[in-house]
Amino acid sequence: MKMYTFKGGICPPERKELTEESPLSEAFPSTKTVTIPVTMGGAPNEPVVKVGDVVAKGQLIADSTAVISAPVHASIAGTVKKIVPQMVTGNVEVPCIVIQADGSDNTAYMDPLDPFTCSHKEALKRIRDAGIVGMGGASFPTHVKLNPPAGTKIEYVLLNAAECEPYLTVDYRVLKEQTAKVIDGLSIILKITGGHGIIALESNKADLLPLLQNQIASQNKSNDIEIRVVKTKYPQGCEKNLTLACLGREVPAGKLPTAIGCIISNVGTACAIADAFRLGKPLIERPLTISGGACDTPKNLIVPVGTMVSDLIPDTIQLKAGETVKIISGGPMMGLAMTNAQFPIAKGTSGVLFLTKSETYLTDESSCIGCGKCIEVCPLHLTPVMMARTLKVGNTEKAKKFGLMDCIECGSCSYMCPANVRLVQRFRMGKALVRAQIAAEKAKAAAKADGGNK
Repeated sequence: MKMYTFKGGICPPERKELTEESPLSEAFPSTKTVTIPVTMGGAPNEPVVKVGDVVAKGQLIADSTAVISAPVHASIAGTVKKIVPQMVTGNVEVPCIVIQADGSDNTAYMDPLDPFTCSHKEALKRIRDAGIVGMGGASFPTHVKLNPPAGTKIEYVLLNAAECEPYLTVDYRVLKEQTAKVIDGLSIILKITGGHGIIALESNKADLLPLLQNQIASQNKSNDIEIRVVKTKYPQGCEKNLTLACLGREVPAGKLPTAIGCIISNVGTACAIADAFRLGKPLIERPLTISGGACDTPKNLIVPVGTMVSDLIPDTIQLKAGETVKIISGGPMMGLAMTNAQFPIAKGTSGVLFLTKSETYLTDESSCIGCGKCIEVCPLHLTPVMMARTLKVGNTEKAKKFGLMDCIECGSCSYMCPANVRLVQRFRMGKALVRAQIAAEKAKAAAKADGGNK
C-alpha cells in the first residue's frame, strides 16, 4: 500500500506503548459531581438552568442564538449545585455549571433519527442540537463545518486517524473497539456533505487495516470510503499536512480545507455523530488517554464531560508519589501545561499527561545561532527564526509576512532548536498581540463611524 506524507516535520519518541493495549473503560468522578464549562466551542453560551434545578442526563443546560455555537448538555442526572467560574484548560477561568449526581441516571435524549432518509436541514440540526464539536482539540462546531458556504463543492472527507501526538492512543482504541460506529459516522458525514471518504491512518496503526477494510466492505455499500496510510511523523494529523499528504492539495494561507474541496473530521467526532442519530444522544461523554511516566496506571478512559481530573485521583488514576513535575491537558507537543489537576475534562480534551522530570525539557534558553533547523522541520514551510527575531523587536507586521498568523503552533521548531528558544510561546504571544491590534483598530473605526453618524 502506498505511503502518503508531507515535507518537514519531526519524529519524537512515540511513547504510545504505555496505553495502546489498554481498552477503553468507563470512569466516574469520585465526588459524584461534574463541572461543565458553559461554552465548549463557538460563541459564548448562556445557562438555561439555575441553581436548584433537577436535570436529566442529556438535558440542555446552556445555549446561544449565534450561528457558530454549540449547545451544552448535562452529562449526568442530578441537581445543579452552583454556576461559578472555574479554571479550565489554558489556566483561565470560565463559567461552569456544577451538577451533583442523584443516582437516578434519568435521560433526556432526543428521538433517534434516520440519517439516510432525513433532510439535509434536519441532519445539520440534529448535529447542532447534539452539541457536537471537533473532538481533536479545536472544538469547532461540527454543524458549521459540515455546511460550507454556498457554491462550495466538497470532493473529499478525510477522517483524521493519524493521532500523531506522542502518548495519545485514544483514537487507536476507538478505531479498534468501535469500528462499526466510526464507519457509520463517516458514512453519515458523507451523506450530508457528499464527496469521497478517506480514512487517513498513520502507519504505526497498520494493524487496524484488516479490521477497517472488513468493516468498510460489510457496511459501506456505496463504495465511497477508502483507507490511505500516512507516514508516522509529527504533525501528520494537522489538517493542512493531512490534505497535502493524502490529496496533494495545499490549503491556502488564511483559508480552511473547504477551500480545496475537503472536510476533515476526527475519529471521536464521527462516533459522536453516529450516537446523535442512532441513539439521540448529545455529546456528553468522551474517551481520552491518561498517561505519562508519573502515572502508575496509564489507561484509556470514557468519562462524563465535566469530570474534574482531580476527581479521578486516586480511585481511577494512581500517581507515583512526588514524580509529577508537569501536567498537560492534551498531547506533549500542542497540549497546554496546567498548574494542577483541578480542571474539568471538556469535549475537546483528548488526553491528560502526568510527566516526570526526565520526560520534560526545562533547560534555559540561550541565544539563537541562526542554524535554520526550525525552517527545515516547519511543516508549513515558514521561517520561525525570522518570525521570532521580528517579534523580539516588536515588528508584528514583518512577523506576519514571515508567516506568523499561518503558524499552527505544532512545536516542531521548538523541539529542534539547539538553543532551546521557546518559539511557540513567542508565536502565541505575537498572535495575541496582532489580534489585540486588530480589535483596537475595529473599535476605533466603529467609534469614528458612530461619531460621524451623530
